[in-house]
Amino acid sequence: MQIVFGIDFGTTNSALSVYKDGSVQVIAVDDAAGSGELMRSVLYFSEEQEIFTGNEAIRHYVGDEAAGRFMQSIKTFLPNTSFDSTEVFGRRYTIDDLVAIILRKLKARGEAHVGCSVESVVLGRPVLFSTDAAKDAVAQQRLERAARKAGFKNIWFQFEPVAAALAFEETLQPGQERIVFIGDFGGGTSDFSVIRVKGGDFGRSDRRSDVLSMGGVYVAGDKFDSQIMWDKVAHHFGRHARYKSMGKEEWASLPRSIIYTLCQWHRIPLLRARKIREQIRVIKATTDNRQALERLENIISDNYGFFLFQAIEKAKCELSQAEQSRITFTERDLCISEELGREEFETINSQNFSQISDCIDEVVTRSGIPAAQMDTVFLTGGTSRIPLIQSLFATRFGRDKLENRDAFTSVVHGLGSSVPLFV
Repeated sequence: MQIVFGIDFGTTNSALSVYKDGSVQVIAVDDAAGSGELMRSVLYFSEEQEIFTGNEAIRHYVGDEAAGRFMQSIKTFLPNTSFDSTEVFGRRYTIDDLVAIILRKLKARGEAHVGCSVESVVLGRPVLFSTDAAKDAVAQQRLERAARKAGFKNIWFQFEPVAAALAFEETLQPGQERIVFIGDFGGGTSDFSVIRVKGGDFGRSDRRSDVLSMGGVYVAGDKFDSQIMWDKVAHHFGRHARYKSMGKEEWASLPRSIIYTLCQWHRIPLLRARKIREQIRVIKATTDNRQALERLENIISDNYGFFLFQAIEKAKCELSQAEQSRITFTERDLCISEELGREEFETINSQNFSQISDCIDEVVTRSGIPAAQMDTVFLTGGTSRIPLIQSLFATRFGRDKLENRDAFTSVVHGLGSSVPLFV
């Protein structure tokens, strides 16, 4: 009896599937999170050197009043060659050490479910970790090292949109063929593929010839949240504040690099660097908006960026069902209440939508099959529910071809379905 795990290590969430006796099952990996099929891809290091993952990490982070070190969106650092390691309470962790902690937790949950040790895994990866081929290779190498540190010996990789296609394939009747456009929207990347699928048990054949085209863009859920932060919230933290440099009378704007970093939730901890904090302190002395600079210092020192971005994400998600939503957040003397309309959301993110739109067209063109001749459009991931995203596909393929099933677990199920291709 051969057992292989499928792991979807995501920017926001991670999930695990088990391939056993020819069937695939997605299993619960986080008891503290609803159905438990998704585990937040976060880490929390307490001052007592304890390490927590998932919702348990969030619970301890809140309970300790942010006294420890909280990390999120770790996947986005995989292709970042300038980031190799970080020090946490006197101990140095490489990027693959951090990823390995999450993979080890998933592995332990899976082994507890099947009742034995498992050394084989199919890992999902985006079509593009980076547009730079060298950095893309580094990202996969780091992910493989992390898997080995977690205790896996046999490691294979599958493109996430291909995994989603294989999950869709299982819904077909034996012999039923389809040309499917797959849209897989994650937290960090949006990946697309055109693949020929067929119902029935022929999974052990080489499927490379069935993948007609693939492509991806570094625009996804986190990018939309960052844009909302930039346009609707960053002014609370000094985006429009001015200050006078030492010995000069001219007003200068707050350095764009500081606000740009603030608007990327996984990068806010980088603002803790001594040089940056001193720079902010000096600016505060001559700014025309001292309160905003104090709030900027607070979000850095108190590390509440995670919760602020949760409020932003909540407002964004509400716009998938309503025309209006509101970003509400309170911390210390800060009380944010910003109205956000669907039309405004689409306007401020027009460039992001345009990049996704262009990538869709490129993948269709490279496939050699006109959009009208494709049978189905299978969309997965939370961002796929955004009305304008739905519209991008409906306009090209027809709304009747759109399918949204298991938006958050299709990829991990497909990774389990990929096992016969490798073993």
